[in-house]
Amino acid sequence: MRRTLFGPTRPQILTAAGATLTTVLDGLLTAPPAPAPPLNVATADTSVPIGQTWTTQPFDQTVEGVRRTSLRDWWLGQLLGPETSLVEKMTLFWHNHFVVELNDINDARMGYEYCRLLRQHALGNFRQLSKDVTVTPAMLRYLNGNQSTAGNPNENYGRELLELFTVGKGPLIGPGNYTHYTEADVQAAARVLTGWRDQGAPVGSYFTASRHDNTTKVFSAAFGNASIAGSAATEYQNLINLIFQQAETARFIVRKLYRWFVYYVIDAQVEADIIQPLATLLVQSNFEVAPVLRKLFSSEHFFDEANVGCLIKSPLDFSVGLCRQMQLVFPPASSTVAQYGMWNYLNGVVNLQQQSLGDPPNVAGWGAYYQTPQYHELWINAVTLPRRNQVTDLFIANGYTRNGAKIVIDPVALVQSFPATTASDCNQLIAEFVRLMLPIPLTVNQVGFLKSALLPGLPDFEWTVEWQDYQAAPTNTAKRAAVNTKLQAMLRALMGLAEYHLS
Repeated sequence: MRRTLFGPTRPQILTAAGATLTTVLDGLLTAPPAPAPPLNVATADTSVPIGQTWTTQPFDQTVEGVRRTSLRDWWLGQLLGPETSLVEKMTLFWHNHFVVELNDINDARMGYEYCRLLRQHALGNFRQLSKDVTVTPAMLRYLNGNQSTAGNPNENYGRELLELFTVGKGPLIGPGNYTHYTEADVQAAARVLTGWRDQGAPVGSYFTASRHDNTTKVFSAAFGNASIAGSAATEYQNLINLIFQQAETARFIVRKLYRWFVYYVIDAQVEADIIQPLATLLVQSNFEVAPVLRKLFSSEHFFDEANVGCLIKSPLDFSVGLCRQMQLVFPPASSTVAQYGMWNYLNGVVNLQQQSLGDPPNVAGWGAYYQTPQYHELWINAVTLPRRNQVTDLFIANGYTRNGAKIVIDPVALVQSFPATTASDCNQLIAEFVRLMLPIPLTVNQVGFLKSALLPGLPDFEWTVEWQDYQAAPTNTAKRAAVNTKLQAMLRALMGLAEYHLS
């Protein structure tokens, strides 16, 4: 649950712990209904009233910025949702894989269609998603497919399709030529993809035969010298089918899934024992992703102690997970402006930690998922670590207030949801928080450090007495403050541990 959701809540963990692994995986691999589209919360956008969607309105440059903000905030709101489904984690995975930068396409409506497509196929078919992404309007704009004509084929998408989205490079074997494709293959792919354009009314894409190179395209020995005859609007599908006939395509995406959910190091043994069998399963499953995820998440390898707590949380995992695990109460859907305002604030917090939802740094995605040798270690640096500590301190202490609403950690309410014997015993209490918030056990000294934060220089029974006093008089502000202050200090110490940044 920790590695497949954005911070599982204690009730979600308890529910999962009381079920079989099969039942838990069934829930994770079941997509909830598609969410309603993003809403207008800006007075500047007069195309629709506050609280109604702008996604079906004509393009308007003057309100493009507020619509794009609405889209990002809505997207973050989906990550905060209550579902125990892999859909949002996988939607973000595909966003990092089939990258589109929302700022670059300058049409939030196309950005929403792109997000909708990723979510629709989040647990679905990799090959079909590859086909659909190829002609979705946001991608046509982002990688210049809309400019590609028979007389001047644009190679941007064809190159990234091979290098980053499907088969990967492999070792360099000559100038511009790699084991898995050559420069001539990029050029041939670009010619296949000519003729497609994006449109804004309605949002979509269309094919213009006069702009398409309808000659036969011949590929290199890396593709068995295959050829693709001119077939107009369906030709791009033949290109995707050809790429997916290459064994390396399945291995390429399985490695990315492994790095997303398990660890960034893939040695020869992992390649042989995990990657290759899962790639074979992916092909046998006709490129349906769900069977591969089920196999990975039910494997002994996934539950091996050596593979638990290996990942450094991304800024989204860290910030959204903090809110979910501490069960922060956000404004309800009935308070649209306040709700979006809090989502906007959380997006700002994540941006300061160097992850911008909707705008990865480049077409390769966030460096933490491909940049050797650091990978996930890139999330922690002299800039981002203090900012992580600042947000935990803020939510523990005063919280954040906007539009008349407030989000803040209420540790007393959280502890009240624990069993009574756990809540009143300082040792059991700390152990419960450690199990909830950390993926690996702490040392005796670390537990002692947390205990000294909760009860500085005091005997254990002090907590029992103060907690029971509060329980006997829950409206007494002084008694509540006494236990709240101690819990805040303990949480601040726990969230300051290095282990808190792992998942």
